[in-house]
Amino acid sequence: MLYSFPNNIDFMLREFTINKMERRAVLFYIPSLTDTKLIDEEIIKPLIMTDKEITDVPSAMSVSSIRTETGIDKAVNGLNTGDTLLLVEGLRHGYMIKTASAAGRSVEKPQNETTLFGPKESFIEKADINISLIRKRIRSEDFTVEKLTIGARSHNEVFIIYNKELASEKVLSEVKGRIGAISKDAVQNISLLAQHIEDRKRSLVPTVLQTERPDRAASFIEDGYVIVVMNNSPFALVAPSTFWSFYHSGDDHYLRFINGNFTRLLRILAMFITLFTPSAYIAITNYHMEMLPTDLLLAIAGAREMVPFPAILELLMLELAFELIREAGVRVPVPIGPTIGIVGALILGQAGVEANVVSPIVVIVVALSGLSSYAIGDVNLNYTIRITRFAFLIAAGLMGIFGMVLCFMAALIYLTSLKSFGVPYLAPLTPAYKSSGDTVFRRLLTNEILRPGFTKTKDITKDTVRNK
Repeated sequence: MLYSFPNNIDFMLREFTINKMERRAVLFYIPSLTDTKLIDEEIIKPLIMTDKEITDVPSAMSVSSIRTETGIDKAVNGLNTGDTLLLVEGLRHGYMIKTASAAGRSVEKPQNETTLFGPKESFIEKADINISLIRKRIRSEDFTVEKLTIGARSHNEVFIIYNKELASEKVLSEVKGRIGAISKDAVQNISLLAQHIEDRKRSLVPTVLQTERPDRAASFIEDGYVIVVMNNSPFALVAPSTFWSFYHSGDDHYLRFINGNFTRLLRILAMFITLFTPSAYIAITNYHMEMLPTDLLLAIAGAREMVPFPAILELLMLELAFELIREAGVRVPVPIGPTIGIVGALILGQAGVEANVVSPIVVIVVALSGLSSYAIGDVNLNYTIRITRFAFLIAAGLMGIFGMVLCFMAALIYLTSLKSFGVPYLAPLTPAYKSSGDTVFRRLLTNEILRPGFTKTKDITKDTVRNK
């Protein structure tokens, strides 16, 4: 029997007689997903206590949304999303009444994409609230939300958000096609969905951007992108996503022109420091010692005099220890997370130097590389850079600077071969597209008059005067 009634206490059946109609009626609903007070006050009470003649059942109830339903499968799907089913004796159809009210947290500050001057709102685990957070920023009749259902058993809802006058039909159909092709019993949240629809599922480089900021999602929609949200996830997906989308942060345009570009410069320097500092140290000390001044070379040699391990092994041990400390700081309870990071790093670094296991210069190199990686805001790109630096480190240990160069060239070739929903990963830098030029550095807001051409948007110009 459906819902294992009456053993299942999370399924309710309420029978009553409709006054003035002399007909029996029954309500079906799931208490954990519905507003039971709304059912009592706005559905049951008007039907059994009214003194007026009832000729039309929906008009007797004070609810916002009612639709007729004749199929049992659709009715069950409605019940599973928090709707209430009303069946009336003598009628060949039922009424699906919107009464959903699932528990969840309120809108809070962003945890991962913090900002100094931007809005302090983030997405939560309720899709309807996430949609409203975007909708209040785009007051346009072209704002469109479509719903798809995936998961053969869980029937998870996916909401596709876009501006119908800006979004590319090709990108939109590609997003719908990939979501519709998912053949899993359940896809519970947006992070799992991203792994199903991304271009290269085994790639180290992310090709689908996730953001927790409604203002950032709204700006992507206004540039012709497509946004995807789901229940149970405080993030939204952005399609298509280029490398520059991951490199940029929500604060870039809220800061003044010079300040915003200064933070971008720091961010790109942090990427190169994280990637190249450990590998450059290995390459120079093992293969290209002539590049160092004599005094510095002697200082490094003196610091490593009592260390029994090769420099490459030193760096690998400390880098792995740093990653372990970072991961422990993330996974442990919040109050003791920072303590573990600070104490662990101090104890390991100091004890390692005093025991002559590692040299002081290696501790400095690893600390500089690790701290620089924190400047990379996007979590997925952060993991990519952190893992890639081990490849650079091994290449430098094998072939010195030549290995670093080969590794870097291979990375560039790989990035140029990637696509996200049909869009080249490094666009608009290569291949070149018409756009505002917002790549490494941004332009003055008054000069950003073009939308990204690679999204194939229907209207590439942002300037109202030009559009007229």
